[in-house]
Amino acid sequence: MMKAGRRGLLPALFFLLLIFCLLPSAQAASPENSSPDFPSLEITRAEAVRSDWNAQTPPESGWVPVELVDFWTARWPRHDGVVWYRLHWQQKEAGGSVGLLVNYVCMASAIYVNGSLIARNEKLVEPLSRAWIRPQYFLLSAPLLKAGENTLLVRVSGLSTYQPGFGTVVVGDPAEVHAQYERGVFNRIHIKLINVAISAVLGSIFLLLWLLRRQDSVYGWFALTELASSFYNYNFLASSPWPFSSTDAWQAFNTVAYMAAATTYAIFMLRFGERRMPRLEKLMGLLCLMTLLVAIMAPQFMGVQRNYWYLTGSVFYYASIGWFLLLAWRVPRADYRVLAVCLLIQVLVSFHDLALFLGLVRSDTYVLALTSVFTLIGIAFALAWRFVGAMRKVESFNAELQREVDSATQQLSATLAREHELALANSRAGERLQLTRDLHDGFGGTLVGAIARLELAPEDVPKAQMVGLLKEMRDDLRLVIDSTTREGVDLPHMLAPLRSRTGKLLEAVEIDSYWHLADIDGLELDSMRSLDLLRFLQEALTNVFKHSRAGRVDVHVLRHGDELQVRVHDDGVGLPAELASADGAGFGSMRMRAQRLHGKLEVGTPARGTELLLVFPVNS
Repeated sequence: MMKAGRRGLLPALFFLLLIFCLLPSAQAASPENSSPDFPSLEITRAEAVRSDWNAQTPPESGWVPVELVDFWTARWPRHDGVVWYRLHWQQKEAGGSVGLLVNYVCMASAIYVNGSLIARNEKLVEPLSRAWIRPQYFLLSAPLLKAGENTLLVRVSGLSTYQPGFGTVVVGDPAEVHAQYERGVFNRIHIKLINVAISAVLGSIFLLLWLLRRQDSVYGWFALTELASSFYNYNFLASSPWPFSSTDAWQAFNTVAYMAAATTYAIFMLRFGERRMPRLEKLMGLLCLMTLLVAIMAPQFMGVQRNYWYLTGSVFYYASIGWFLLLAWRVPRADYRVLAVCLLIQVLVSFHDLALFLGLVRSDTYVLALTSVFTLIGIAFALAWRFVGAMRKVESFNAELQREVDSATQQLSATLAREHELALANSRAGERLQLTRDLHDGFGGTLVGAIARLELAPEDVPKAQMVGLLKEMRDDLRLVIDSTTREGVDLPHMLAPLRSRTGKLLEAVEIDSYWHLADIDGLELDSMRSLDLLRFLQEALTNVFKHSRAGRVDVHVLRHGDELQVRVHDDGVGLPAELASADGAGFGSMRMRAQRLHGKLEVGTPARGTELLLVFPVNS
């Protein structure tokens, strides 16, 4: 996570540095023709007079002395319009160039040197240009200057609500003055631009982290804080109130951004401290939403009354930091205390900016932006600390999980071994049961038939007849062996030996057997299904031989679609219903084989004889 953040941040900072190197300055000029005999002079006293919006020249009377930096609301509390400032400086001769630095003008201005216009903002009436934060540097050439007293006249347009006024002026050696200008641009513009870029990049990175990991709400609140802060800090960089139609509307938007930043920052502090205060969080959210609604519905009112909303946001800001400082004091965690030290530095510096915003101190520079690096260090350390802690937990969890997996694997292996032994035992039992049933249905039937034939034969049985009976028993045993060792068996060929043996058996008791085969050429069943079918037929015909006293039996084997139908019908005396449903070895074995074939066995008692019908799917 931290590597991804650094990869995203470094290219952005490199890009910003490249912009700074190429950043043009419309009013700045390279210092040339320095005047070493004219050292730099900071002018801190001036004269001021107020006038209306449309005044093109200052009034002749009404000038009052002022000390710079001057905010005219202390003198003219409700004055919205124009104030003219007049400054003088002396120089011995008019030769050479002189550097001129105007440190602060709020909001827009037109600047004259010895009656000549040298600079003018685009909008001197509402909506005013916003030139208040950027210092202005001019290289005054000899034609503009004169020996003795020189006069700087500045027309300042402003609104009483937004600290209108004028700052100090520096004139003198162009190299020295230009160096001061560069320092001012860096402190007021470049630092703000860096802050906006850092806030936007960090906000975007942590917003993506939160979207990928919603349960870490601290990332989401920090992202919202940084994004809202980037919007608020843009106030220091914007040169016009666009896209709003007035300064009041712009300040209403800026107030909403500040309230959003303060609210999300307070909730971020709570989340970072692993705390939740639902009622307080809802109250802050409602106040933030109210700020937005008022800004939309009454932007003029919001802009004029912005100080109340700024004070509310400041309460959120300082209260959350104060709470976190107490938490860091009570909880001995390195990430808490490092971030607390960085925040403490930021809070102490912010008192200066708050006092400047409220007009309690005289200055033309907000310095809180200079402490952003401390906040960045604190947040980076805290998040890195948490990341390392999370990695340690993950490693510990992985080690514990590996131990659990090893233990579960051993238990599973033992369980599988026991189940394998049980499966083998069940398989052996099943094989024994299957062998018992096969011997009963097949070999047992043949043996019964042989005994019956011997009983009916005369006492002196010929040797050839005895050999024939033994061969039949051998063939039946061979059927069991063949059907269990061959995978693919052609059904008509499998039925042929059974037809021959049962035919001879039935002929011995004067029962004619007729076989009817239809649509089974080429039909192959696996060995177990074939054996089940043969044993079913063998048992059915054995029952005909033993119980039916019939003169004819018909065996029908036909394929109907995906089903095989097997019908055995004799014209004997029939079977009582209770015998057909009894659990005797014969009928019980036939029902078991029907189940194994996934089929259905029906026992019918027509007007004469008995009928067995077995229907099962060919492919199952």
